[in-house]
Amino acid sequence: MKKRSFLSLISILIWGVTIQAQSKKWTLEECVKYAIQNNISIKQSELDTKTAAIDKKGAIGNFLPSLNASASHSWNIGLNQDITTGLLRNQTTQFTSAGANVGVDIYKGLQNQNNLRKANLSIVAAKYQLLKMQEDVALNVANAFLQVLFNKENLKVQREQLGINEKQYARSEELVKAGSIPRGDLLDIKATVASNNQNVITAENALLISKLSLAQLLQLKDFEDFDVVDDTDIKDENNIMAQSPSVIYDKAKEGRTELKIARTNLEISQKNLEIAKGAFQPTLQGFYSFNSRVSYADVPAFDSMGNLIGTKSPAPFFNQFSDNKGQSFGAQLSVPVFNGFSARNNVERSKVSLERSKIAVEQQDLDLQRNVFTAFADAKGALNAYESSVIALESRQGAYDYAKEKYTVGLMNSFDFNQSQTLLTNAQSDVLRTKYDYIFKIKILEFYFGIPLIKN
Repeated sequence: MKKRSFLSLISILIWGVTIQAQSKKWTLEECVKYAIQNNISIKQSELDTKTAAIDKKGAIGNFLPSLNASASHSWNIGLNQDITTGLLRNQTTQFTSAGANVGVDIYKGLQNQNNLRKANLSIVAAKYQLLKMQEDVALNVANAFLQVLFNKENLKVQREQLGINEKQYARSEELVKAGSIPRGDLLDIKATVASNNQNVITAENALLISKLSLAQLLQLKDFEDFDVVDDTDIKDENNIMAQSPSVIYDKAKEGRTELKIARTNLEISQKNLEIAKGAFQPTLQGFYSFNSRVSYADVPAFDSMGNLIGTKSPAPFFNQFSDNKGQSFGAQLSVPVFNGFSARNNVERSKVSLERSKIAVEQQDLDLQRNVFTAFADAKGALNAYESSVIALESRQGAYDYAKEKYTVGLMNSFDFNQSQTLLTNAQSDVLRTKYDYIFKIKILEFYFGIPLIKN
């Protein structure tokens, strides 16, 4: 009995957790953070930063000496030279040789130093690209999130309108029975109810599609029960509209990621030009080489007079390795004289690339200025449109209430009443549309001003 009670308790807990997980509603901040952690494009940008870090290791490695070791073992059959006497003999011999070479760049036209500086700049550029990707994803998520909120409110409006019309249809049936209104008015209202039903279905589909789009943007695998919180308040907490477009633009020039990327790419182009010019300068390399060999063939034996008296076994392995060793070291100077214009062409290409980077910085600055002023004008226009739609809704609501009173007492026909109701619904939709359009444009303006979409 106790075991059965314990299992029942576990089942209730699991059921409660499941219901809680299914009823979870995502906030905008949760959506943005989840997207930044799981978005595929962001993951690809993170790999670019790792590649840039690997390139820096390669640039550091250019300062280190190179060390290469080699070893070989060979069999020589037939007529070959005895490495001990220098005489040709018909024999089968074995040889083991080993060596090592060390090289180091003493001077290479400052190319190694400039390559390291370029690698450091490439890491900075990769990080800026990652940040830019995160910002783009955050804005896309915010737009999709607000679209879900809009569709949720629009569905609520359509359902409320359907409920009102269904009640009005029931009331009209009583009025028809009482002879207060003609039966044709009842048919008109019935058609209106059917149209409202269609509008509800359309709104439900729009909400479902917007949720699906946001879930896919978040890379969610289980999106059937996905939903967001109903946060519909309009708040300009940072009072961004009190700023002038010029102030926002000056602030954006200091912190916008796309401008930082263009400036970093300009610095990289300058380093590429310095690297290309380094090919005109002489290079100085130091080197050291060690080698030795061992023979396994019998060696000739001579008497005190120098006469050949036979052969004897070769000396021990390590003795030969020590006796036959050789070393060399020194420095090598290379002066470029003519290389088919390759160095000069590389310099010219780097100059062209540098000019393109300068133009890109100027263009990015112009684009930023245009975008900021456009965003400010769009936000201001969206605010005016929202305020106007609110005033229009108040007027339409009053007109609808008046039309409803007249229709109830038989002083207005069903066609005119339906027209008043349609105008009210359109006014409600306009308020919702302009409301979320204004919210999103405020977010864009805050972005340019350096205010993050979510708090870290």
